[in-house]
Amino acid sequence: MSPPKPTDLLGEIYAHWNDELSKIPDPSTELLRLVFDDWQRATAEPEDVTYKSTSIGGVPGILVTPLVSDPKQVQLFFHGGGFALGSSASHRKLAGHLAKASGCTAFVLDFRRAPEAKFPAQIDDGVSVYEALLAQGLRPLDITPVGDSAGGNLAISLVFELKRRGLPLPSQVMTMSPWLDMENAGSTIETNNDTDFLIAREGLQDNIDRYILGATSPTDPMANPLYQDFDGFPRLFITAGDIESLFEDSVRLNELAAKAGVDVTFSIGKGQQHVFPFMAGNATRADEEIERMAAWYRAGRG
Repeated sequence: MSPPKPTDLLGEIYAHWNDELSKIPDPSTELLRLVFDDWQRATAEPEDVTYKSTSIGGVPGILVTPLVSDPKQVQLFFHGGGFALGSSASHRKLAGHLAKASGCTAFVLDFRRAPEAKFPAQIDDGVSVYEALLAQGLRPLDITPVGDSAGGNLAISLVFELKRRGLPLPSQVMTMSPWLDMENAGSTIETNNDTDFLIAREGLQDNIDRYILGATSPTDPMANPLYQDFDGFPRLFITAGDIESLFEDSVRLNELAAKAGVDVTFSIGKGQQHVFPFMAGNATRADEEIERMAAWYRAGRG
C-alpha cells in the first residue's frame, strides 16, 4: 500500500521540503534556515496589521501591531524551528493573525539560535525581553508567552526561569504543537511517522544535539519541561494535531499540568499537521483554532 499523501497546504509544504532536501546529502544548518523561512508561505497575510523590525531588551525581532489592538498587551512569541531554524520572518504572519484576533500586540523575538548559541541562551533572551517589557510599565498580566514547536518549549521554560530568578510570573501561556522531549523517545514519532510530513526522529536528534549537546542533559528540566513540577504554573493552552509525530509531547504536557492542578485547555486538531494554525487565512480549521486561542486569551484577561 502506498504511503498517505498530504491533504492540506501545510502537509504539501512539508512534503515539498522533504523531497527537495532529500536531494542534498547532509544539508547545512544555513541551508535549513533558508528553507524554514519558507514556513510563512502557509499563512495568508493578515489585513490591518503592521510590522516593525526593532529590539526589546537588546533582543532583535518583529513588533506586530494590529490596527485595533491594546499596545499595553503583548504576546511574547517564541518561534519554532528546533531551536536552530525559523525566525521572526517565518512567524510574523502567524503572530499577526493571533494578535489581531486577541486584540493585542505581539513581539516575535529572534532569540539566539543553536548551534552558535547553546542552551540556555534562548531562554535567557526571553527573560531579557520580559524584563524590558516590565521596565516599560507592562504588568505580568499584560505579557503572555506564546510558542510553537521548540518555541513552545521556550515559552514554558521561560516561566520556570522567571520563577527561579524570583521575578513575577505571567498569568497565562499559549503553546502550539510544543516540542518538549529532549530524550527523543515519544511513541508517536513512530506511530505517526507516515502521517507527519515534516518530522522524523533523526531530524529531531540533530536539533537536540545542536541545542543541548555539551551544554546540559536531555533530562534537565529547563531543557525538557516534561521533568518539571508544574505546581503553581499559569493557566495553559495547548493545541496540537493528532496525526503529528510530536503529539505525545502535548498529551504528556496536558497530563502533567492537569495533575498539578493547572487550569489547562487541550485543543486537538483532528487530522492536522505540526503547528496547523500556520494555515491561518488559508484553511478554515486553522482559522477556527486561532479564534479558539484568542477567545481563551481574552477570557484570561478578565
